[in-house]
Amino acid sequence: MSPVAEALKTVAATLPAGVELVAVSKFHPAEAIAEAYSAGQRIFGESRVQELSAKIPALPADIRWHFIGHLQTNKVRKLLEAGPIALIESVDSERVLDAIDAESARLGITSRVLMQVHVAAEETKFGFTPEEIEAYFRDRRFESLRATHICGLMGMATNTDDTARIAADFKAIADLRKQILAIAPDLRGFDTLSMGMSDDYPLAIEAGSNLVRVGTAIFGARAY
Repeated sequence: MSPVAEALKTVAATLPAGVELVAVSKFHPAEAIAEAYSAGQRIFGESRVQELSAKIPALPADIRWHFIGHLQTNKVRKLLEAGPIALIESVDSERVLDAIDAESARLGITSRVLMQVHVAAEETKFGFTPEEIEAYFRDRRFESLRATHICGLMGMATNTDDTARIAADFKAIADLRKQILAIAPDLRGFDTLSMGMSDDYPLAIEAGSNLVRVGTAIFGARAY
């Protein structure tokens, strides 16, 4: 068994039933992804449109690609034209959401997305504030989407060794999802909570995450 397959098996063994794994393959070569694929992994996360565009045609067609990086509006068309994207996890503004919707309608596809919420202490992280997301659903602005399905929320905890702060960040994101469902109880398929990375995913799962994004623990340090 290859080192990637061994690491993948180790991580998968820690995940409870109902929690899906995104193997974060950004900055890693197609060969490493192929090793994980051979070991049974099907969901991979990429953060750069250009890199993803090169990998999609080079790897098996049944891979479910997740886009997890900051997406600029001027890159939306290229991303959606690159090939089937199973989930865009990092929709961090209404402007990006509207651009995805317009391009998806033009291409005749339905895009599945997560709204990225910002609760972490670092100002460098992207995302809606919880207040902005609540207002979006309270005003029912999602009803204007023609070709986009909002499937839930994605978020990151503060980059700190303080596990109490990390757990509190994840709880805030999970609570926000419950608040949205209370605001708009007729929402359908708003059931994905993407939280947790290599260093903190067990805490994310405790808070209710059902989709974790793990890269370093599977592929090792990034090959920049």
